[in-house]
Amino acid sequence: MNANLFSLFLKRFPTDSNQACIETENGQIFSYADLDRYTARYANGIKALGLQTGDRLAAQVDKSPYALFIYLASLRAGLIYLPLNTAYRQAEIEYFLKDAAPKLVLCSNHMVASLRAIADTQDIRHVFTLNADGSGTWPRQVDKAATEFDPVALAPDDPAAILYTSGTTGRPKGAVLSHGNLAANALTLHQAWGWRAGDVLLHTLPLFHVHGLFVACHCALLNASKMLFLAKFEAAKVIELLPRATVFMGVPTFYTRLLARPDFTRATCRHMRLFVSGSAPLLLQTFNDLKERTGHAILERYGMTETNMNTSNPLDGPRVPGTVGKPLPGVSIRTVDAAGQDVAAGDVGQLLVRGPNVFKGYWRMPERSAEDFTPDGYFKTGDLVRIDQNGYIAIVGRDKDLIISGGYNVYPKEVESVLDRVNGIVESAVIGVPHADFGEAVVAVAVRAHEHADLSETEVIQSVKKAIAGYKVPKRVVFVDELPRNAMGKVQKNILRDRYSDALS
Repeated sequence: MNANLFSLFLKRFPTDSNQACIETENGQIFSYADLDRYTARYANGIKALGLQTGDRLAAQVDKSPYALFIYLASLRAGLIYLPLNTAYRQAEIEYFLKDAAPKLVLCSNHMVASLRAIADTQDIRHVFTLNADGSGTWPRQVDKAATEFDPVALAPDDPAAILYTSGTTGRPKGAVLSHGNLAANALTLHQAWGWRAGDVLLHTLPLFHVHGLFVACHCALLNASKMLFLAKFEAAKVIELLPRATVFMGVPTFYTRLLARPDFTRATCRHMRLFVSGSAPLLLQTFNDLKERTGHAILERYGMTETNMNTSNPLDGPRVPGTVGKPLPGVSIRTVDAAGQDVAAGDVGQLLVRGPNVFKGYWRMPERSAEDFTPDGYFKTGDLVRIDQNGYIAIVGRDKDLIISGGYNVYPKEVESVLDRVNGIVESAVIGVPHADFGEAVVAVAVRAHEHADLSETEVIQSVKKAIAGYKVPKRVVFVDELPRNAMGKVQKNILRDRYSDALS
């Protein structure tokens, strides 16, 4: 049996292939038959260039149906797909292309000059443009290519994609995800989240990340669903389209922006079946506000670049705010201390995961790959968690974010949860900074609500002191207009640590 992921999608295509697959914001509709034709034409074009199974295809293209088609064509042709954030700059791109050594690079017109210059230094012969409107040198290159192409026969462990981690510490690592990894996770999520006939996905996420490319698109394709495709998240446009959708996936920032609008109402969401949140922690306030406003409880889940999705709150059953639910079917977990020993129930430990969704290792980094797995095959996520008596998992921070102050462990998420309950605080990030006496000290960086612009540092500290032990209380509270975030909405604490390293000096 062919384990090529595209073969799985092909088997799930609707009986009537003229059924809509993608509708763009300007009303253009692509059917499943169109998807088949475009991806076949692209795959034939790839092979005409002489690329072989296992070669890499890098794409730094703006979000569009054509961007999704090139990813699917890469799968179909047996290549390894390398999606690149459109915000990456020249030095970052140079690193990725040198490390992954793609044979084919696609980019938007406005990026081609700098990217071609990099490609020339790396001896990459094939550089083409693919724009969001379907124009470019790539469409012209493949214009006469055949519209039939049998998916290349592959095994489950054959690589499908390389996604580079954010690289907040050390150089970025390329996580190699196999066709088997992606298929297993997609099938699990499709079942766990109850996808059904008639579901319509409102897709506003980028296509260079696990959340938008693998979680959202894969689930919709497995279900032969229609996707309402927006190039980017715009609250007004989302509210306009929600009455036509049943499923929406977003990062927490999307939900706070929707809640800021009075026209985001219960009536707007009357046809919605499921709101999913991930890629960054969801505030309790956001969960509660959305439930009160719309009647829907956001389903929060947890995953990583290296593993796709590991856990999820249930479709049927309590969705516990502040947790990421329980392990998905087929995923095994452990929580361990710094010595690798299992911790007692209710204690904080590093989360280890094992399952068919978990990658085998990093691209061309065998030593690092070996370090990140236990002898019995569990991947060390680096996330610190606490599991409650009902098996729900709460993320309390990253192990690299752990603050050790005066010999005591301080978990940033615990302190942030207290800070975020202070009247006038919109959100916060807690970091450790050097301290001559304690080794590290707790510093909070917080965003104030506009109507509480006079909230003082002293008032915040006094409020926090009432809720947690003294060694956890921030020594300083710094107010900012907004927290620095990456493309998926995660707060970049490495930037905050650099920026406020001398906050106590």
